[in-house]
Amino acid sequence: MGRDEVVAAALLLAFAVLITAHVTLVVGLAARSPRWRALVALVVPPLAPYWGWSALRVRSAVWMAGAVTYGVMLVVAQH
Repeated sequence: MGRDEVVAAALLLAFAVLITAHVTLVVGLAARSPRWRALVALVVPPLAPYWGWSALRVRSAVWMAGAVTYGVMLVVAQH
């Protein structure tokens, strides 16, 4: 497996983690009051971990780790 394949696999995995964490955060926000935050967080993704941090800390941390990893892998993939 070459460097390009490893970078592509890491990029795909980071994106999958980010999307999965985002969906679970939105579902978690929808289960809590105020429910309108879930709808807004679905459209404005950075609000999901911000609003979820107090009650959904692990999900928010996974979301942030996925976002950072995805961003780093995008930079690595371009070089």
